[in-house]
Amino acid sequence: MIRPSVSHCPVPTEQQPLNEYEQLKTSWLFCDCILNWRDYLTRLVWIWSCSWLVAGPVAAASFPPHKDLTHFILSGAAGASVGVILVLARLFLGWLYIRDRLYNPTVFYEESGWYDGQTWTKPQEIMMRDRLIVSYEIKPIIRRLTLTATILAAMFLIGTIVWQFS
Repeated sequence: MIRPSVSHCPVPTEQQPLNEYEQLKTSWLFCDCILNWRDYLTRLVWIWSCSWLVAGPVAAASFPPHKDLTHFILSGAAGASVGVILVLARLFLGWLYIRDRLYNPTVFYEESGWYDGQTWTKPQEIMMRDRLIVSYEIKPIIRRLTLTATILAAMFLIGTIVWQFS
């Protein structure tokens, strides 16, 4: 029995799940997820800080800092967190898409880009390789993003409680 190999893969190179994964892993923003914790959190803090450029003036218009500092800080911090939430959502969607492409036993692709979609069933060795990548490289990234979202939600909860008592 002749086994199909990667060299006989009909999927165009740029649409092969492994190549999509490699491209995503090195692309701007997505590469932040594979940094060590300190650098990862530093990037998120930078995003949050830059979001203050928009959230700060809006919060100041609603709660003047010289009159209501607590509400200004809480509303500004919550508003600035929207930027982080949007980035996290984009990261989740990108990594989940690649996870699904790697994990599925079939690959959907388009040969010419003119609505001529095809599917290719991965050979066993390619499917095992892709699932190892999912288990050891992508799942930790998704766990990190989930933990980040959980911490952000906890901070919103704490901010809401502080808001009620101030």
